[in-house]
Amino acid sequence: MASPLLRTPLPLAGFLALAVAMGIGRFAFTPILPMMQVDQGISLSQGGWLASANYLGYLLGALFVTRLSWTPARLLQSGMWLVVLSTAAMGLDSHWLGWLAWRLLAGVASAFVLIGVAALGLARLAAQGRPHLGGVMFSGVGFGIMFAGLACMVLIMLGASSSAAWLWQAAAALVALAGASSMWHEDLRRTAPAATHRPASGVRKAACTPGNHAALSAADRPVSLHWGLILCYGVFGFGYILPATFLPAQAREMVPDPWLFSLAWPVLGLASALATLLVSFVLIRRYTRTQIWAASHGVMALGLILPIFWHTLTPILIAACCIGSTFVVITMVGFQEAQAIVDRGIVKQQMAAMTASFAVGQLAGPLFFSLTHEWLGAPLEFSLAVGAASLVAGTVPILRLQQSPGPTGTPPPKDQSAR
Repeated sequence: MASPLLRTPLPLAGFLALAVAMGIGRFAFTPILPMMQVDQGISLSQGGWLASANYLGYLLGALFVTRLSWTPARLLQSGMWLVVLSTAAMGLDSHWLGWLAWRLLAGVASAFVLIGVAALGLARLAAQGRPHLGGVMFSGVGFGIMFAGLACMVLIMLGASSSAAWLWQAAAALVALAGASSMWHEDLRRTAPAATHRPASGVRKAACTPGNHAALSAADRPVSLHWGLILCYGVFGFGYILPATFLPAQAREMVPDPWLFSLAWPVLGLASALATLLVSFVLIRRYTRTQIWAASHGVMALGLILPIFWHTLTPILIAACCIGSTFVVITMVGFQEAQAIVDRGIVKQQMAAMTASFAVGQLAGPLFFSLTHEWLGAPLEFSLAVGAASLVAGTVPILRLQQSPGPTGTPPPKDQSAR
């Protein structure tokens, strides 16, 4: 088998993969949408339908994973190339149906990469006694979003078209693909991938840290899907997706200066990256994953509410910080929780089911806005309020997911090799 394009350390390879899959494949559309409104005549409702195509693809990708026998490494490789190609196609095509198809494919690819990184990377880091470096991998989502936003800011000021923006994003994705290639190459060249056949003790050690649930023994781990995690993850998907899709466009309506309204998306990405690292290296030692998850719902709901009552750039930037600092954190702790409490033989299927549930929620969000906006004349603020209410209501079942008491202040176990 050919050598990887670049030999990159595992945390950095995962970082690059998620930066491409989520920062570009999923969310580059958000900062490019205002550009498409200007030079392609795209309305907010049309933007909602394009976003929904991507979210439908994300759902289909997750469902495919539950049926495919592909290894996480194969998912990674295929997903990365699909992101590059579908992003480039957005810049080369100028037809509405074509855009819908490419955004759908990008959604499929993003699901492949996220599940591949989570199933392969988190398990491999845990087996190496370095589970906290999962935060480095997941911070790639935020840095990818920040890169996409900053790149669009520069292109807007240079007077570039939305088509050029798509092509530049595709070029950046191709460069990152080269850096991430060692992650799947190492696994593909093995007969028995290390990520799925490591001794279970490596994973259990990773979860037995102060502030986390004690990992369940092999006999206690459920051998079927954990539906509580799946349903809670779906509520999260519905609550966050509206601001994640329309925040820059909303800022554009309030502030005419492109430098200012374009700040919303990079701020969201930076907040996401920093919060992910903070949780991984500090907060996870003090609080359970479900406590962090529930608190993130509250912070995100605040971010949805502020722009409803405060119509200036300041609440938009605060909302970007609130949403950015929580949505990747929830993804990370949700997948870590799945790995800790679900039988390792079905971890990939559990993560795929959670991703599918999330995709259903996030697909419902833009559709809810588009339908209420077109048929009832409801403004975006109405959908934001509904999303905030769902997030607040969702904190109750999340807290009930806890499998053991929270931190008691007792000293950590002697064996702290996982940290």
